[in-house]
Amino acid sequence: MAQFFDVHPDNPQLRLLKQAVNLLHSGGILAVPTDSSYALVCHLDDKAAADKLRQIRGVDDKHHLALLCRDLSELALYAKVDNRQFRLLKSVTPGPYTFILEATKEVPRRVSHPSRKTIGLRVPQHPVLQALLDLHNAPLLATTLIPKDEREPLNDAHEIRERYEHQVAGVIDAGACTTEPTTVVDLCGDEPALLRQGQGDAARLGL
Repeated sequence: MAQFFDVHPDNPQLRLLKQAVNLLHSGGILAVPTDSSYALVCHLDDKAAADKLRQIRGVDDKHHLALLCRDLSELALYAKVDNRQFRLLKSVTPGPYTFILEATKEVPRRVSHPSRKTIGLRVPQHPVLQALLDLHNAPLLATTLIPKDEREPLNDAHEIRERYEHQVAGVIDAGACTTEPTTVVDLCGDEPALLRQGQGDAARLGL
């Protein structure tokens, strides 16, 4: 049975988030609010949790998972970022964008794209998720909470609890999120490529 954490959206109770972090360290998967839609997250270095994350989401190893990072300094530990890419990242982060970048050796090979060796990365703006990342003291592996064989992400914590209470360890309720996922931009080529138009304004990146 999933634990349910009812937290303030702007000033979350740290004692509750510490309990949620303990679930992550025990191999659990959490449903968490972001500045786009709800996401499923787990510990980056936990293979079993990452496999279960993909299973719940219904995706294979070619589907880009994302690393949620606290800031650009942390992001640069897990992705190879040149000066041009860094300027683009800095112009729109934190915010509802996911960037595809070449992974560094800090990223376990099993969670990067099997042929391209790339990873999705984002710096979220949601206060609850930022507080969770601070307490976790490391990036979280994440995927948008879109139910298997459906197209729209979930944004209501109570519905998420009802549908996934036997699959996730905890649900953090900070109120409804939007139902629009992040804008996804591939920065691995000579020019940025828009892979998915979501909540983030692609025009801010010249796309």
